[in-house]
Amino acid sequence: MGSRAVLIFAANYYEELELWYPKIRLEEAGVRTVVAGIGDQVCLGKRGSYPVTIDRHVDEVSAKDFDGLIIPGGYAPDLLRRSARVLTLTRELFEAGKPVGFICHAGWVPISAGIVRGRRGTSVSAIRDDLVNAGLLWEDAPVVVDGNLISSRTPADLGPFMRAFLAALGV
Repeated sequence: MGSRAVLIFAANYYEELELWYPKIRLEEAGVRTVVAGIGDQVCLGKRGSYPVTIDRHVDEVSAKDFDGLIIPGGYAPDLLRRSARVLTLTRELFEAGKPVGFICHAGWVPISAGIVRGRRGTSVSAIRDDLVNAGLLWEDAPVVVDGNLISSRTPADLGPFMRAFLAALGV
């Protein structure tokens, strides 16, 4: 695999397409992926399909070892944002200028990490108010790129999302 590596967060009830599509696209591009979780060794998707095996616990990874972060949506972000380590990793990667991508409900993690105020982004409409109240300038677009913050609305936007993320990685 290539020399680049991207961290992907996972917890139970993740949106299957929003984890697997980016993981496969990254690996096709020669980028190593590491799926990090907060508890269970195997996480089930919100539809109960496509379980993912966690490569490492979030306590076992360091932001300096990664070139970017992808946070899939589903209901997992509500669990992930309760982890101080998840929030620290998110902030560290963001502050290092590395691409931080989130899609659908995953905006909850950057909200709790305190990195959205004054930035542009998007999400599923269900959490628009949460992001706006946290200071995000919300846009209804398939993908919004604001510096190293890359966001999309739903699985239907995965194509533009991954094109933008791969471009931000320089691959």
